[in-house]
Amino acid sequence: MSILINNNTRLVVQGITGRDGGFHAAKMAAYGTNVVAGTSPGKGGQHAGGIPVFNSVADAVKIEGANTSVIFVPAPFVKDAIMEAADAGISLIVCITEGVPTLDVVEAKRYADTKGASLIGPNCPGLISPGKSLVGIMPGNIFKEGSTGVISRSGTLTYEVVYNLTQKGMGQSTAVGVGGDPVVGLYYNDLLKMFQDDPGTDSIVLIGEIGGDAEEQAAQFIKDNITKPVAAFIAGVTAPPGKRMGHAGAIISSGSGTAKEKHEAFIKAGVPVASEPAQIPDLLR
Repeated sequence: MSILINNNTRLVVQGITGRDGGFHAAKMAAYGTNVVAGTSPGKGGQHAGGIPVFNSVADAVKIEGANTSVIFVPAPFVKDAIMEAADAGISLIVCITEGVPTLDVVEAKRYADTKGASLIGPNCPGLISPGKSLVGIMPGNIFKEGSTGVISRSGTLTYEVVYNLTQKGMGQSTAVGVGGDPVVGLYYNDLLKMFQDDPGTDSIVLIGEIGGDAEEQAAQFIKDNITKPVAAFIAGVTAPPGKRMGHAGAIISSGSGTAKEKHEAFIKAGVPVASEPAQIPDLLR
C-alpha cells in the first residue's frame, strides 16, 4: 500500500503551460500518474501534451474529477493557487515552487486547513508511491515498489538515500519531500502517523537537517507512538551557527537547531542515526 497518493490519484497541474509545469506534467504522465488536467487562466480549451487545459481548478474538478493538484506557478501567485485548489475541493495540494513568501504560506495553509485539504511544500520535490503515482519532480527510475516509507526535508538527499535502499533490494511504499522552508504543510509527525497506520509500510527513514526543532519533536513522537523500525540521517554536521545552508529553514540560530542536538534526540529515542546515507539500509535491517 502507500500513503497520500495511489492508482486512484487524479492529478491537475496548476501552471501546466509554463516551462516547468509542462515538462514535469509529461514526466509524471510517462511514469503512469493519472494526469487528468492542467490549468492556465485564459487558456482553457487548449491541450498541453495531450492533457486538457482549464481556466480554473474548479473546472478540472467538475469535468475531470481531479482530486490532487501540483503547483508550478511563480512564487507571487502560489498563495492564490493553493487557496484556489482548496476551494475547489482538492484533497491534496503539492507545491513545488520555491521562494514563496513565508506569510503567504501561513495564510494559504490556514485556508487549506479550513477546507480539509492537505498541503505538501512549498519548495519541495513532491512525493511518489513507486509503481502507482508520481506527483512532483522526483526521478522515478531510482524508486522501487516496497515497504519502506521515506520522509525528507531535502530533495537530493532523498534521492541518494532511496538509491541506496533500492540497490539493497529495499523498495519504498511512499517517499515524501516535505520542503525546506521555515513553514510548510504536512511535516514529520503527520507523516510518521500515516506510515505507522499504513499496513503496507514496515519501516521508516527520516532525513533531517539543521534548523528548527522539528527533528527533536519527531524523535519524541517516534518514542511515544511508532512501533515500526526507524532510521534517521541528519545533514549539516559541519554547518557554522548563524549561516543559512541551502534551504531557507536550514539555519542554526539562538543556540538551537544543530545537527548534534538532533542526533542526540534520536539516539535518546532509540532511533539509530546514520553518519552517511549509504548506512541506512543496514541500520533498518
